[in-house]
Amino acid sequence: MHHQTPSSTAGRSSPLNRREFISRGATLAGTAALWAALGNKSWAATAGSVSDAPEAPDINFGMIALTDCSPIVIAHEKGFFKKYGINSTVTKGANWAAIRDNLSTGSIQATHMLIGMPLASTMGLAGSPKKPMVAPWLLNRNGQAITLKAEWKGKVGADPKALKPYADQAKKLGEPLTFAQTFPPGTHAMWLRYYLAAGGINPGGPNGEGGDVTLITVPPPQMVANMKIGKMDGFCVGEPWNARSIADGIGFTSVTTQDIWKDHPEKVCAFTEEFALKNPKTVKAVLKALHEASVWLDVMENRVEQCDIVSKATYINCQKEVILGRLQGKLDYGDGRKVDDQFYMHFSKRNCNYPQAKYAKWFLSQYRRWGMVTGTPDYEGVAKRVMRADLYEEAMKEIGYAHGGADTTPETLFDGATFDPANPEAYATGAAVKNLKG
Repeated sequence: MHHQTPSSTAGRSSPLNRREFISRGATLAGTAALWAALGNKSWAATAGSVSDAPEAPDINFGMIALTDCSPIVIAHEKGFFKKYGINSTVTKGANWAAIRDNLSTGSIQATHMLIGMPLASTMGLAGSPKKPMVAPWLLNRNGQAITLKAEWKGKVGADPKALKPYADQAKKLGEPLTFAQTFPPGTHAMWLRYYLAAGGINPGGPNGEGGDVTLITVPPPQMVANMKIGKMDGFCVGEPWNARSIADGIGFTSVTTQDIWKDHPEKVCAFTEEFALKNPKTVKAVLKALHEASVWLDVMENRVEQCDIVSKATYINCQKEVILGRLQGKLDYGDGRKVDDQFYMHFSKRNCNYPQAKYAKWFLSQYRRWGMVTGTPDYEGVAKRVMRADLYEEAMKEIGYAHGGADTTPETLFDGATFDPANPEAYATGAAVKNLKG
């Protein structure tokens, strides 16, 4: 794909150049020919066309201090948002609930968000006020992990069944093991619950009721500090905080989330439904910029520069060396296991960004499994409403990008269970460990 920097587009198609052209006696037909020659590669290249202009060009993007905020940060820092007519600012949130609330109230207009959050907000479940949201863009795949405390090194590896005796003993003593995730209906909570259940450990209902362990919510940047003071026995979070726990000598990686589900969906760029309906051109401009940033990010040679940028205090606030290793697929589990990870975090390749309805259905199946919804959820309706493939497809068509399209193939996770998006209810209710409600 051909890329232009903001400066290169300005040199050829600025308003001044157009005025000069017209002032030199161009006819109306000549002007039309000039517009046709400019094409439709970016809003900046057609700045005089009102129909192409974003309805709401000033966008404040929310983000959390995690490596997968990178597409938004890079689009902002390298001028991709500006290229498509978006005047961007980036605001770091304290935690995911704050991000959700800021999007709901309009203090941010778009945000880095866990894929489960727009689903939960649209449905008004698991403590989320009901506020319809849309996710027309998947920011990344893979790149999270489950970290366990250092004293289990050599005792618990990749198989969560090795945790069960410890969980049983702690529960018997009246002091259940404690595991942290970042947001109750979010991705990390679902990966952690899935991992524990695969080991025969019941993570409990929506608030942990009836479970074999205690689940708590901790913001991503605070995971390492809380592990250090002994507040938890393990956690699930995005990078770089798993790598940071190893660097600090307080934990090790049991499994990465790509070990659980290769190429799983992770974060999205989300908007309120109300904003997207009022400002579809703005949304599409954002998606076009994110596309360019994501393609840039998946060039491995750019990942050192990526880490230089996102490691700054205003963004992740973590040493760039800690961030870089897992972005390059160099995976040190911290307990002697070292591998070249072929499913490290990526941002564009393998049809990464298409907002697949089947992913929404998988998360809804987990909400059903853990009693976060009563009875059978509206799998089809919610997936279609939230995962706005129409906006994605329109935006990509306008820049001439050929995406991989919708995917309805089944997915098999690390415990051997296969999820068929054509029958998510059977998948949810057929799980061996579950806490169904209604």
